[in-house]
This record gives sequence, structure tokens and C-alpha cells, in this order.
Amino acid sequence: MLALLLKTPDLQALADALDARYAATPGVFDHEPLCVDLAALRDDATPIDFHALVALLKRHGFNPMAVRGGSVDQHAAALAAGLAEAPEAAPVRVAPADPGVVLTDSVVVAEAPAEQAPEPAAALPATTLIIDKPLRSGQQVYARGGDLIVLAVVSFGAEVIADGSIHVYAPLRGRAIAGARGNTEARIFAAVMEPQLVSIAGTWRTTEAGLASDVAGQPAQVRLDGDKLLFEPLKF
Repeated sequence: MLALLLKTPDLQALADALDARYAATPGVFDHEPLCVDLAALRDDATPIDFHALVALLKRHGFNPMAVRGGSVDQHAAALAAGLAEAPEAAPVRVAPADPGVVLTDSVVVAEAPAEQAPEPAAALPATTLIIDKPLRSGQQVYARGGDLIVLAVVSFGAEVIADGSIHVYAPLRGRAIAGARGNTEARIFAAVMEPQLVSIAGTWRTTEAGLASDVAGQPAQVRLDGDKLLFEPLKF
């Protein structure tokens, strides 16, 4: 779930910021579930109009579902507006059959086992997740704690997420989110770069305006340079 760190109770300021960043790319957030993080406003006594906040976020395509990190009064007001109360930290989900991977209806989460046996030097890290089947629209894969390798097409509307880097040895047409927990060194690689959206360490960019001819549909990488995402061709 995406999280929005709310830094001001001034909803007009928030509306202006959302318009400045996303007005040119309507539809990029297609009813994405969203948690509103109130940690920055926990000690702020200014009331927050959560009904108006929910309406504002929905206009930008978000689906606000929960709040976390606020004061007791803030959480009470949020609950009155129909939002749920999310835990401060997401619980770790563990599948009994395999403590390393959790599979739900449309989400794959890779968890590093608590204890790992020594691996040969040539072996892949235990936190590397490999997907060898095509990902359809609406499906999501998350490699928690490491890299993600996809050996088949990532279709438009599908989403691949990794705390490390993402490698797609096929067309990348959906959303790719690398460095999900803030790793600014993470990168996104694709054999055919045609993404709907890319993100590294929280810096987003859509490709509705198109990509350069030496990148679009070509082997390429995306990396973070300061606060900018750079698309670069891969030359072999």
C-alpha cells in the first residue's frame, strides 16, 4: 500500500502540491490503496478535515483506506470519516510451507528467513526473487529485502516492486518500483523499456510523454541522480 506522509493540515496547500505534481498525468494512480501517515502532525492541534481529505485524494486517483502515526484525537476523527487505523509497522506475513515467500491472490512478498544456511559463493542471495511467468494487469510482485528478477513480460497494469533493483529480461510495460524502502542506489533494468511508471526510492516518473528514441522499446536502465530519474540505453 502506498503511504502519504501528511506534513500540513492545510488541505489547500496539499491540493496545490498534488495538482502541481500529478495534474499533468491523470489516471496514473488507478484507485491505488493509500495510507495517510500523520506522524509529522502528531503534535499539531490543528483539526484535520478528514472528509475533505478523503475527497481530495480520491480526485487524484487514490483510494484512501487508513491512517497511522497520529494522535488519539486525529485517529478518532479519521475513523469517523470512514478510514481504518493501520498499525505503525506492517506485520510480517509468513507462509507455513515456505518462510521465504508469501503468495496471496495477487501479491508475492519475498521475506528473508530468520536464519539462513551458508550459500555457495556463486549462489543468488536468499532475498533475490525470480519470477518466470508473465505478469498480467492487476498482478503485483514484491521482493522484500532484495532484488527482483522477472523472466517474462510485465504487462500494462501489472506492478513489480523491490527493496533492491529490478531486472526484467522481457518487455516492461507496467509499473516498476525499485528501492521501495529508500535505497537510492537501486536501479531498474529492462530488455524492452516501455514502462507505465517507474520509481526509485520514492521518486516517480510516468512515461505518458514518451521516452527518448534510444530508450523507448530498447534495452535500458533507470537510475536515480539526485532527485531526477535518468533513462539510459544499455549497450552490449
